[in-house]
Amino acid sequence: MNIIDAHAHIFPAKIAQAAVEATAEFYENAIPGHPMSKESMIHHDGMAEELLTAGKAGGIDKFLVFSTATTPRQVESVNNFIAAQCEAHPEFIGAGTMHIDYPDFEKEIDRAKALGLVGIKLHPDIQRFRLDDERLFPLYEILGSRHMFLIAHTGDYRYEFSNPKRMEKIAKMFPQTKFIGAHFGGWSEWDVARDLLVLDNVYVDTSSTYGFTGPEAMKQAFGTFDPTHIFFGSDYPMWDPETELKSIYELGLTDEQLEDVLGRNFERFLQEL
Repeated sequence: MNIIDAHAHIFPAKIAQAAVEATAEFYENAIPGHPMSKESMIHHDGMAEELLTAGKAGGIDKFLVFSTATTPRQVESVNNFIAAQCEAHPEFIGAGTMHIDYPDFEKEIDRAKALGLVGIKLHPDIQRFRLDDERLFPLYEILGSRHMFLIAHTGDYRYEFSNPKRMEKIAKMFPQTKFIGAHFGGWSEWDVARDLLVLDNVYVDTSSTYGFTGPEAMKQAFGTFDPTHIFFGSDYPMWDPETELKSIYELGLTDEQLEDVLGRNFERFLQEL
């Protein structure tokens, strides 16, 4: 069985430090009752080589990697970077990026697919647009028609951009498209996610959850979502892949559940796109 980390961010060397620090600052002490300084949240440097080293130390074989365009002009360069890293490292599976103000969704999605990318990542809270903004509807339609998925940061009580209700809306509007709600579909809004996102075309990953909720809430999530719709994710470089993998082993899942969440589910997901 291949163990797959289905949520990892990587950055070019020239911007990696700034990107990692900016991300940590965005989430610093964000959840009441779970104080975390920016320094304590930075576990790795955000570059591909360290992801491979850290992941393989824990026995992880493959990684879904992506980054986020904060402006329209970054879209193509980010997609080129992710594709190049996947070509250089066969352990990587690549998802591209998009921005709501990019002028031609279809042209760039077709180019991304030709580069070997299998999905698109959005981070509504950082990109500052609502996940269900009607300007994105053509993107979701195109992704479904091209057999590509959308993975989105989902849930942040501080903002309305990524509320799980927005993922629910677009998933129901575009049933032919597969969506991944990161962080069990509701980072800091996990209860809402469990109520709204148990849908046939919505999948979730385990990233950035255990460190905030502990094992009991994780077990509740495993008991709520379709067990074939859950992927292991570390959220590298904010969290350490080996440590996050150990947290999954500590949940008391059956051998079959472990095999599913740690790799089989995501392999089937890709095959069924």
